[in-house]
Amino acid sequence: MFKQNLAAPALPTLKVIVAIVMAIGFGGCSIWPDYMRPNISLPEMFSTKVEVANALMQAPNRWWTLYEDKTLNGLIDEALKNNTDIKLAVARVEQADATLRETGAFLLPQVNLSGAAQRQRLTEAGLFPVFFQNPLNVYNVQFATTFELDFWGKLRGAKAAARAQVLSTRYAQDTVALTLASQIAANYLALRGADSQIDITQRNIKSRDESLALTKRRLDGGIASALDVHQAEVALASLVAQLAELQRLREITQHQIALLTGNLGLKIAVADIAALPIPPTPPAGLPSSLLEARPDIRQAEATLIAADANIGVAKAALYPSISLTGIYGGQSLELNNLFTTPARVWTTGLNFNLPIFDSGRLKSRVDQASAIQKQALAGYEASLQNAFTEVNNALVNLRQYAERETALALGEEAAKKALEISENRYKSGYSAYLEVLDAQRVYNDSATSFVQSRQARIVATVDLFKALGGGWQDEHPDNESHKIKKTDAKLSN
Repeated sequence: MFKQNLAAPALPTLKVIVAIVMAIGFGGCSIWPDYMRPNISLPEMFSTKVEVANALMQAPNRWWTLYEDKTLNGLIDEALKNNTDIKLAVARVEQADATLRETGAFLLPQVNLSGAAQRQRLTEAGLFPVFFQNPLNVYNVQFATTFELDFWGKLRGAKAAARAQVLSTRYAQDTVALTLASQIAANYLALRGADSQIDITQRNIKSRDESLALTKRRLDGGIASALDVHQAEVALASLVAQLAELQRLREITQHQIALLTGNLGLKIAVADIAALPIPPTPPAGLPSSLLEARPDIRQAEATLIAADANIGVAKAALYPSISLTGIYGGQSLELNNLFTTPARVWTTGLNFNLPIFDSGRLKSRVDQASAIQKQALAGYEASLQNAFTEVNNALVNLRQYAERETALALGEEAAKKALEISENRYKSGYSAYLEVLDAQRVYNDSATSFVQSRQARIVATVDLFKALGGGWQDEHPDNESHKIKKTDAKLSN
């Protein structure tokens, strides 16, 4: 059998080593500057102020606990574990993490092990005679590596973009969690508002039922007319219909909460909305910089950072790419000689690729990346402006609903006294039954309006917590604004 004696492999020359070291040294260059946060013009303070006694109290991250309702706390905790939107957001974070690991792997050499065993026969009727066994066996095993030198920061830019995308998906998950918690809180408050209105309606039904019985007795005694009886029946039927509608709304609201928590068989016991405390409100002169803590704002900025890094990746593709390649292994006609020194084979190389003419394809990718970055910048600016408006609106609602509730409380108390007077006047024969019906209607409307106003006021606090990203904090070295700046520094590395 033919055997080829191979000399021991020569070491790379000094020139090759110097070239490799210089190439790796140039790998720290980058043609695209680090990300700088854009300067978006916003007023320093929110325009609407809410004067409160407990202004300095800070809201915790679990802002819903300020309502001091164990049922609400349990519902939100259950939703944060079982809600399908949360599960979807978590899966997206896992996908982004895996993409980041894949992108980062391109910065390191790739090593592959390959092997082959072949049996082949060469022609013996050709120009050259065959002096070895025919057919013959060929065995081959080798390590191969390829490593692209990141001269222009293309690979590092791709990794920075992937890292920013990971942050974007994590902030998206936080946004989903914040939205979910606020949805459950708002629906829970609507449920409690329905409970209170149902209680008011049931008490008024009982009162009107007693009035109807009294009117019937007065009709039998010849004191009242049939008109009074029919009017009392109409008033009672109207409240019964109102009760049915409130019960319908309560069931639907409970079904919505069940869907959000992932517990479709959920049953929530009846409770009064008046038992819920009004959570603390923020101090006057709240700085607009608090918006930086909102997860959707952070998500928009992370998307902008990724788009900015992708411009550098696209620009780097216009420059030459240089890769180091190497192969080391053995090749032999006999398996037992495969790992001997004579069978050793190796190859080292330096690949150079410079795009000369591509009909503008690479330049078009730069333009695409620049357009995407402009879209991300507009989205970031729009997120800040929308957030600022949402906080201002929430502060307006909170202030006006508080004033409205105070007025309605006085109105309810006056309506209750007027109803008592009208009922006593009717029983004493000093007024017609129409006066009682009117007083009952006014009291029912006043009591219902007060409950609705209380519900709206507490929901306004939910909207404020959501608009502020979960709460507010005073100026402190460890506050969210500083944390974001630290995040920017990490992204730029």
